[in-house]
Amino acid sequence: MILVCDSGSTKADWKYADGVHPDGTISTMGFNPVFHKEDFIKSELTKDLLPRIDATAVNHIFFYGAGCWDSELKMVIKKPLAELFPNATIEVEHDLLGAARATCGDHPGIACILGTGSNSCSYDGTTVVDNVTNLGFMVGDEGSGSFLGKMLLRSYFYREMPAELAALFEAQFPEGKSEILNRVYNQPAPNVYLASFAHFLSDQKKHFFIENLVYKAFSEFVDRNVKKYKGHLHVPVHFIGSVAFHFSDILQVVMEERALKMGKIIKKPIDHLMEYHKGPVHTV
Repeated sequence: MILVCDSGSTKADWKYADGVHPDGTISTMGFNPVFHKEDFIKSELTKDLLPRIDATAVNHIFFYGAGCWDSELKMVIKKPLAELFPNATIEVEHDLLGAARATCGDHPGIACILGTGSNSCSYDGTTVVDNVTNLGFMVGDEGSGSFLGKMLLRSYFYREMPAELAALFEAQFPEGKSEILNRVYNQPAPNVYLASFAHFLSDQKKHFFIENLVYKAFSEFVDRNVKKYKGHLHVPVHFIGSVAFHFSDILQVVMEERALKMGKIIKKPIDHLMEYHKGPVHTV
């Protein structure tokens, strides 16, 4: 049985296939080795994943995750998986490679992630050949949900938001400045909390102020990331993630203005990753 996972910092999608029965899908919380420890990951998987799959039947695991950018961080994910799935060969890769495989397949292109965080890479059809440095949600993550959340909060508290929009914001988030800042500075996973404000943006995306805010965020992402890759005008630029998906119309405008080739926009890459790994040359 093959088990494939696409994990962001907020949620993880798992898909399994045995070649006989219909593929199965499981959702759990997301696991990021930058924020989560091995014991926590093992505990959560034992609670939420193991009851729903025969661990002894799994012989290949392909895990693509945010934060899995070096061997030490990959081991934070790999060790608990190895303990829970003793018969499996396990491959842990950065979610960028997952994005590239899900969108580009075996063809060259640029793959971008716009979800809770953001990232991008240039892909030659086999490997990631270039990656503009990702600085995380405190310094970078342009165009992401957490970045948009920060922009929204600044526009509200700096009194830049139109009055009618501010009234809607106050009705939806009555907790006020003290509680919001407490969640950002003193509670776990502030990036996920900031990204949660993207729901408000999505609900109000037809408002000119929100449309312009998202346009600025996407423009910054494309200019600081996509346009830095060699040959960026000549290959398709693909996007995965809920932010790219829900604001695809604004993203399309940003791309067209820069004469870039829009590729696929995929909310969740898990189905595409499973199809990739069902291919005989991608199984091991």
